Amino acid sequence: MFTTSRRLAIAATLATALISAPALAQELTGTLKKIRDTGVITLGHRESSIPFSYYDDKQQVVGYSQDMMLKVVDAIKAELKLAKLDVKLVPVTSENRITLVQNGTVDLECGSTTNTTERQKQVSFSNSIFVVGTRLMTRNNSGINDFRDLAGKTVVTTAGTTSERLLRKMNDSNNMRMKIISAKDHGEAFLTLETGRAAAFVMDEVLLYGKLANARNASDWAVVGTPQSLEAYGCMMRKDDLAFKKVVDAALAKAMTSGEADRIYTKWFLQPIPPKGLNLNFQMSYALKKLYKSPSDKAYD
Repeated sequence: MFTTSRRLAIAATLATALISAPALAQELTGTLKKIRDTGVITLGHRESSIPFSYYDDKQQVVGYSQDMMLKVVDAIKAELKLAKLDVKLVPVTSENRITLVQNGTVDLECGSTTNTTERQKQVSFSNSIFVVGTRLMTRNNSGINDFRDLAGKTVVTTAGTTSERLLRKMNDSNNMRMKIISAKDHGEAFLTLETGRAAAFVMDEVLLYGKLANARNASDWAVVGTPQSLEAYGCMMRKDDLAFKKVVDAALAKAMTSGEADRIYTKWFLQPIPPKGLNLNFQMSYALKKLYKSPSDKAYD
């Protein structure tokens, strides 16, 4: 026989469970609910941002950012206790990537997108996945060694990037009289340089090395110039979806602090990569090592 106090305790426990059950059922909101209900997560990727997110010679999406994003997918699948989670891949550009996240076409975009305070007004950013500086690529015999040498020259960059904004501000502030071409993506920008329509290609340093890895004659080109900024790449998601961001951030932080991100870095920056099997030999910077130790979603501007 139960005592009166024991019966009261059991009744209270049952009441709490009944009250909590509906709350638990309604707990999921936003992107997590959408993913659970559909069994699909939509990922935004770049087409030519070597070695972060691009098509290899088999037209498969590969890269450092893609691998990091797939770590997030695994974490979301586990969080939602899904036996299966389908991945839908959507190509994005520098110009449309924010819009496609905002309007729900893409749930998560990991490529080579810089986290800035201005962009934070439109989307949320995950813990940063990379830190990079802006430099320029030019022919070895061009006579261009630094940004001051671009005065009066035709220069190409990629539309919708922080490098484009930096270059236009530099041109206006210093009256450099540059003619600036804004290409639709990094591939088109390098083609503009390669075919002699521009004297230099201004972009994040590591992306320039990525284009070298796919160049017909890599030895013709040099990456030069004093880095003009320090920027952090992050994964984009819709604003004010705190539950989704929490899962994304935790997955990336785990990858970085566990050593998994180091292995991913080695794979894409210190070993031969597709499509041509070239090694970027791009050593990890002090800033990135620091980020791996203490993950953060801080913008550097």
